[in-house]
Amino acid sequence: MPPEDLKRRAAAHALTYVTDGMRLGLGTGSTARHFVELLAEKVRDGLTILGVPTSQQTLEQAVSLGVPIATLDEAGELDLCVDGADEIGPGLALVKGGGGALLREKIVARAAREMVVIADASKKVDVLGRFPLPIEVVDFGVVSIERHVSEAVRAAGCEGPVTVRRDRDGHPFVTDQGHLILDAHLGRIPDPARLARALEEVPGVVEHGLFLGLARRAVLAGPDGVIVLEHGSF
Repeated sequence: MPPEDLKRRAAAHALTYVTDGMRLGLGTGSTARHFVELLAEKVRDGLTILGVPTSQQTLEQAVSLGVPIATLDEAGELDLCVDGADEIGPGLALVKGGGGALLREKIVARAAREMVVIADASKKVDVLGRFPLPIEVVDFGVVSIERHVSEAVRAAGCEGPVTVRRDRDGHPFVTDQGHLILDAHLGRIPDPARLARALEEVPGVVEHGLFLGLARRAVLAGPDGVIVLEHGSF
């Protein structure tokens, strides 16, 4: 089955957790895009919800499809956040930020009573790190920040190059908040919590793509169907 079909299957299952009147965090990325499309169909059929997009990209999609949206300040506490992930590891620890929206995604996930992750089954891994870890940084002193991030990575027992993410034209990728992203190509993250703490101590680091203790369940779609992983049942 093509990956996009699997993503859509996971997104469709996540809709079963949505009830009338909910305030929803709407994630960013290819899998979250399927969720917003399917959600819009339910809205057209009469479902009443309020969505809080995690990126300009998701905002534009939601508006174009007629999904009612609000800012997080307007919506307040959210009932549910549905988002994708680049990797899903033990304990539902996540690597996110491949789409560059990790800061807003984490803020919205923290504001929700529950976070549900949707993905194709290939995103489930025994050890995080195969996907480059995104680290959002300010655009002042990037060379210095990059050096200190590399030192923090090594101190946390990881190894690998840290590079500035660039767009298709070769320019530094800029997030919706006007920040840059460093991608840490580590291959393996043996202790995600230790690495998270080390990165949080580096001046200039705004946020990192390790989402720890946030996801309550993960909906994974594979060739044999959909499985749901609860926190603690990995």
